[in-house]
Amino acid sequence: MAAIEMPTSNEEGEVAISAYEVEEDEHDCKERVLHKYFLLEWKLVKSLLDEILSNGRVVDPASVHKIRSIMDKYQEEGQLVEPYLESIVSPLMLIIRSRTMELGVASDEILEVIKPICIILYTLVTVCGYKAVTKFFPHQVPDLELAVSLLEKCHNTASTTALRQESTGEMETQCVILLWLSILVLVPFDISSVDTSIASNSLRSEDEPVPLVLKILSFSKDYLSSAGPMRTMAGLLLSRLLTRPDMPLAFTSFLGWTHEVLSSGADDTLSHFRLLGVLEALASIFKAGGRILLIDVVPIAWNDVSLLSKSSMASRSTLLRKFLVKLSQRIALTCLPHRAPVWRYVGKTSSLRENVSLTTNDGPDDSSRDVGINPSKSEGSLRFLQDDDMEIPEIIEEIIEMLLSGLKDTDTVVRWSAAKGIGRITSCLTSALSDEILSSVLELFSPGEGDGSWHGACLALAELARRGLLLPTSLPKVVPFIAKALHYDVRRGPHSVGSHVRDAAAYVCWAFGRAYYHSDMKCVLEKLAPHLLTVACYDREVNCRRAAAAAFQENVGRQGNYLHGIDIVNSADYFSLSSRINSYLHVAVHIAEYDGYVYPFAEELLDNKIGHWDKGLRELASEALSALVKYDPRYFEHFVLEKLIPSTLSSDLCLRHGAILAAGEVALALHQCQYTLTTDKQKQLAGLVSAIEKARLYRGKGGEIMRSAVSRFIECISLSGVAIPNKIRQSLLDTLTENLRHPNSQIQSAAVKALDHFVRAYLVAASSVGTSSTIVSKYLQQLTDPNVAVRRGSAMALGVLPYEILADRWKDVILKLCKSSAIEDNPEDRDAEARVNAVKGLVLVCKTLNQASKLPAMLLSEQDCCLSLYHLMKNEVMTSLLRALDDYSVDNRGDVGSWVREAAMEGLEECTYILSSVDSTIKSKILPFFDEKLATSVIGGIVKQAVEKMDKLREAAAKVLQRILYNTKPFVPFIPYREKLEKIIPDESETKWGVPNFSYPRFVELLQLSSYSRFVVSGLVISAGGLQDSLRKASVGALLDFLQVADSTEVEHQKRKSREKMLSSDILWVLQQYKRCDRVIVPTLKTIEILFSSKIFFDMEADGRSFFAGVLECLVVELKVSKDFGKLYAGIAILGYIASTSEPTNIGAFKHLLTFLSHRYPKIRKACAEQLYLVLLQNSDLVPEEKMEGAVEIISETCWDGDVDGARKQLVELWKMAGLELGELKLGNRASRKTRGEKPRSNEDEDASYSSLVESSGF
Repeated sequence: MAAIEMPTSNEEGEVAISAYEVEEDEHDCKERVLHKYFLLEWKLVKSLLDEILSNGRVVDPASVHKIRSIMDKYQEEGQLVEPYLESIVSPLMLIIRSRTMELGVASDEILEVIKPICIILYTLVTVCGYKAVTKFFPHQVPDLELAVSLLEKCHNTASTTALRQESTGEMETQCVILLWLSILVLVPFDISSVDTSIASNSLRSEDEPVPLVLKILSFSKDYLSSAGPMRTMAGLLLSRLLTRPDMPLAFTSFLGWTHEVLSSGADDTLSHFRLLGVLEALASIFKAGGRILLIDVVPIAWNDVSLLSKSSMASRSTLLRKFLVKLSQRIALTCLPHRAPVWRYVGKTSSLRENVSLTTNDGPDDSSRDVGINPSKSEGSLRFLQDDDMEIPEIIEEIIEMLLSGLKDTDTVVRWSAAKGIGRITSCLTSALSDEILSSVLELFSPGEGDGSWHGACLALAELARRGLLLPTSLPKVVPFIAKALHYDVRRGPHSVGSHVRDAAAYVCWAFGRAYYHSDMKCVLEKLAPHLLTVACYDREVNCRRAAAAAFQENVGRQGNYLHGIDIVNSADYFSLSSRINSYLHVAVHIAEYDGYVYPFAEELLDNKIGHWDKGLRELASEALSALVKYDPRYFEHFVLEKLIPSTLSSDLCLRHGAILAAGEVALALHQCQYTLTTDKQKQLAGLVSAIEKARLYRGKGGEIMRSAVSRFIECISLSGVAIPNKIRQSLLDTLTENLRHPNSQIQSAAVKALDHFVRAYLVAASSVGTSSTIVSKYLQQLTDPNVAVRRGSAMALGVLPYEILADRWKDVILKLCKSSAIEDNPEDRDAEARVNAVKGLVLVCKTLNQASKLPAMLLSEQDCCLSLYHLMKNEVMTSLLRALDDYSVDNRGDVGSWVREAAMEGLEECTYILSSVDSTIKSKILPFFDEKLATSVIGGIVKQAVEKMDKLREAAAKVLQRILYNTKPFVPFIPYREKLEKIIPDESETKWGVPNFSYPRFVELLQLSSYSRFVVSGLVISAGGLQDSLRKASVGALLDFLQVADSTEVEHQKRKSREKMLSSDILWVLQQYKRCDRVIVPTLKTIEILFSSKIFFDMEADGRSFFAGVLECLVVELKVSKDFGKLYAGIAILGYIASTSEPTNIGAFKHLLTFLSHRYPKIRKACAEQLYLVLLQNSDLVPEEKMEGAVEIISETCWDGDVDGARKQLVELWKMAGLELGELKLGNRASRKTRGEKPRSNEDEDASYSSLVESSGF
């Protein structure tokens, strides 16, 4: 535990309040205190228990499940439930006892009564343990026969299920009754005097146990073959029954049976479980029984155990090996005399007052305050006491050998059991023998042993230390092994093993802190502390970091005044170490401030982490190493860099990758510390990349990560200002150019970052006009390269070039990037990533040129270079970015054009700021660059993205709008309806723009603003007519709420009509603007259908007729030869709505709707017929009254999804009935084919193309 901290003056008030609360609690009733601090659901549990007690049984099975679900939450905190056990267990057991006596065991109802109660009791056993629960079981003598009868009843009842979550209570009932019997068999009377069946059984032989015991033995043997928890309960029951003084016959009989089972050699499943149960029961018997009772059966038991441990079954079964180890150590403890070892170390004091006084006194005789004997001061007297004659049976040596082998087992449970066995046996031996065992344990730390041996050895040392069996004189030879175990990490292929060893080593250190007195641990803690903190900060696994920190905290808290201990503990706590990045870059750096930790930390990173198999850990380790440079720059130059530079050419990929990263990071950190590297070191660093290329380390496996690492290294030395010869500069530039061509985006990004700093550091100052022109020309030429990776890299490279390089050809760069941001004409050359990089590069170039143009010389130049830049930005750059907002390219990855649109929005924001800043600087001289027209286009384009279907883009667009509206430096002018926009988009950081139900109701308000309505509609129809149901509901709901204004007054009615009129004109604009573009037209038609179904546009009179005419004109074009089922269905529905209106548009819609009755797709013909039926019912003017009944009959009785020829005949009849001229009816070219003698299409052709239907369904 942590060291005791006395309250400061600021805390005295809180301490007083806490003390008052504690004093109040002492006078509170027990139930109030428990409810306040422990089981939070006690009121609910108590009410459910009261209901059970009042009824004498469980009436509602749901109450059992409620109690069980509540208790299951406390599985890891069982101590919180223990105060309530008596009030829960005692009444429930009383119900079991009383109802059994009342109903009788023979009753079929008794099990139905006790099963639900036993489920509750068993749940408590799983939470608190059987020892805590059985204390409250009734233990009257008459209950023994009652419990045995209940067990017999349960045993003879077949279980209906084996699933825990579907349990009906059989298993729980058996476990509870077995536990009850384990208490009852401890009655202090001879069981023969309790068994009432003896009087009626005159044939019983005196050489066999009483009938009651025989029943218990029979049931228990059966349960030992079970795979469930009954096996453990039965073993506990047998251990308490058979070790009674009056059970010699039963004990002998049972041991004979166990010998038969252990020596049978059967290998089936049932025999395997019986074998496990027998071993577990024997282990419990040897634990509970006395030495006099068991000493005679030791040879037989050990012989069975030793033979079984060498069998093939043991090698296959982990549980079998565990129980063999457990039983063997119990056999050894039976053979050894029970005595308290006088040589055992006792380092604890008997009172808190003494502990506190020990930490405050600095006298030389502090160690004499130990309650036990301090071996460091009385070694001679101890040797005299412990070297008495002690005969060790030969069997002990064999068992110890078996336990030492168990420490090397492949499974943790076996190693853990063996470690506890080593500790228990050692406590019964002399000091000399304990030293031999310690030596054997330490031999397991040899390099040739596996990770299991190291783990088992750590567990054994922890057990020895906890029991005081590891003397302080042995610590000097133990500590080096523990230090090695703290860093144990062995590479196994693409990963490593050793985290469990490091965790166990931290556990050993934790045990040291609890076991030893501070004077004995002072030197040990000084040696272990750097290792513990190294693991706490730099281990890969979070459990190891936390375990090491806990061990260090335990030592600081228990050992007293460790220098800076409290500060370190506060820094390296449980939560701060949960993040690996925080541990490496913050916690470790803070701890390194204290003396003695910088060099161990640096050595750990150099030796174990720089060459780690995990790539992310290597990168993190290089940053962590650079963060330590500030504490001793000279050490990092002369030792760390000296070790890293040769490692960059290592044959091990992991080591050379980590070394090149670390070398660059350390060089950069030294530069940031104002430390100048020697000339030789700079020369070595400058030649590293050339050496790597010469060794051809880019080739083969790992070439990609080496390229990224080299790019980062070049970036670091560029920032550090390392002196590089001209020849090497060109070589490094070629390396970066080659990395820019790589198809891996991470390599390209690293190369771009490096190029940015490399060019500024080495090419700007010394560059000539020719060099600059060559670099720019090379990247411009690569913008049209057929290789898409080359285009991507060159676009990013142009974006990071400084003004000095761009100065001569900046116009060419801007125009070429504008062209590259557009969708390529050749479909095979199209690449979304190249366009994204072109957009980003274009914006970066504009920012670079703008920063350079702020110089007075630029503003006053004769050619007005800067003004031509801003004209170019307004006319070309902004146009290209607005065009990029219409990039809706799709490939097998989905809407890849969204990447371009997102980059374009960010670019528009940056360019808006640039132009607005220029306008504010040179206002009144010329017309503004960012005028109202441009502002409308920019805001409108972003608003369109804010109402489309992708959550990510909507959120990004809303945030861009928010930043533009509330930006003050510079202020963005000329935004139409700015106040309305600011009301819709408030300046709040936590606004959830990605949530459709939040964003759509806000943005649809822009439909009433003429400047933005078309932009909103063109984006809103994509969402309203899309396939995503939740998005469609949110967008359509917001649109209808906007349109359906309550028209109780004339003003509101006119407002509604004006909104519908504006929306209708905007929809017609969308239909014309995106003609033949199914991406927009199909959802727009679906949106129109939804609006028609909601009775929108039907009250606009003349405006409505013009809208219907415009929609009808569009449908004639869009539905012609269309194969898109979604489009056809929506068009037919719209035609039906228009045909249901008044003249003049209804006739045209009706004619067009009739033609679909002869469509080649049967499903379309059927859908059209259904729509026509509804139209005729709603509008009787389309067909003369006398012919209406016949027309309806034809439509309803014709099989429209059958033969197309029959459908066309019926279409002609309908056409005649409607009084339409046959010359206007176009039946397609089927008839003309017949006249030409061509073979007509078969019916199969009509059903051949259903792919569009599948696509429209969202598959």
